[in-house]
Amino acid sequence: MRIDVLSLFPNMFAPMRESIIGKTIDKGLVDFNVVDFRDYTTNKHNKVDDEIYGGGQGMLLMPQPIFDAMDAVEAQAGNRGRVILMDPAGETFTQAKAEELAKEDHLTFIAGHYEGYDERIRELVTDEISIGDFVLTGGELGAMTVIDATVRLLEDALGDDMSAVDDSFSTGLLEYPQYTRPADFRGMQVPAVLTSGNHAKIAEWKQKEALRRTYLRRPDLLEHYQFTPETKRLLREVKQEEAERVEK
Repeated sequence: MRIDVLSLFPNMFAPMRESIIGKTIDKGLVDFNVVDFRDYTTNKHNKVDDEIYGGGQGMLLMPQPIFDAMDAVEAQAGNRGRVILMDPAGETFTQAKAEELAKEDHLTFIAGHYEGYDERIRELVTDEISIGDFVLTGGELGAMTVIDATVRLLEDALGDDMSAVDDSFSTGLLEYPQYTRPADFRGMQVPAVLTSGNHAKIAEWKQKEALRRTYLRRPDLLEHYQFTPETKRLLREVKQEEAERVEK
């Protein structure tokens, strides 16, 4: 996968070369490039923003530097790929969107700053994405979030391919509780079923506890979850157990 990012602050993306994402770059799974679109401005002061026509507070990014930077990406890569604008008005980012983007060969992100974008910049864009209902100083952190969530889904990105499959949201549920050694830490014990060696019981426990955590913390996710007769049974048990716990 090739990933290009158009940003005024390329140094902000240095952490992308660490951890799992850094390993995908080292392995050649990802070709990661950050383009400072200030390098493409044609005015003598290297300005990339200007006042808003019709009045308004703040400054808008001008189209020319971003269009020219995009032309440079296209000339080098042979295409623009799927062009993603990080914008508060965009589609809220989800795990499903990450899975969709992970199937692409080329992603190009536009990470803006200041008050916003000249509307004509949207002519370049295939997707507009928001990471939530809050405001950041720029699109860089949002782009990093989307890139991280997407790249980790690539084949061979994680040491264990099942890690991504079992993640929260990938199954439609929050992830079940997990434990490691020691089995007894300050009186807090690992559930006995997990050390039993009974794989069928362990699988059932994981499914039930994922349902429990989702029911207690994000019940809205259950509205769209595809239940089987078995998961319906487990959720009934969870609801009964939690009701009894409250009564106590």
